[in-house]
Amino acid sequence: MVRLITQNLLSCPSKVCAYPTNFPLSFRNVERLEMVEAEFNPGFVRGFLRKLEWDALRKSAGELGNTDLPEQAPDYTKPDEVSEELLRTIHHVLLEIVVQDGQMVCPQCEHVFQIKDSIPNMLLAEHEIRK
Repeated sequence: MVRLITQNLLSCPSKVCAYPTNFPLSFRNVERLEMVEAEFNPGFVRGFLRKLEWDALRKSAGELGNTDLPEQAPDYTKPDEVSEELLRTIHHVLLEIVVQDGQMVCPQCEHVFQIKDSIPNMLLAEHEIRK
């Protein structure tokens, strides 16, 4: 499923691309977006904070119409001090927003990865793969 928790970890695998310019993949032509309820687990969200690319998450959420995340990232070195309200917002953005149909596009090479029925096609032609 293409949830923002997954998308926040993906970068373009093309051999012409390299981090950080191949990240984050941008959402484009999103035709179907669903909200899927997921059980709130504050411990999981706190533990995941240090893995998030905050600015990329905010950008991607904004592309999908969600502007609830604050500009400033929470202090992942003090996860116990992050408010429950903010944890619930992060949980919603990461786990409950599901892109069913649309595209993710590399910001560097502009390769388009189709999303159909919430499954991204991240396959590249043999000559495009980084080795």
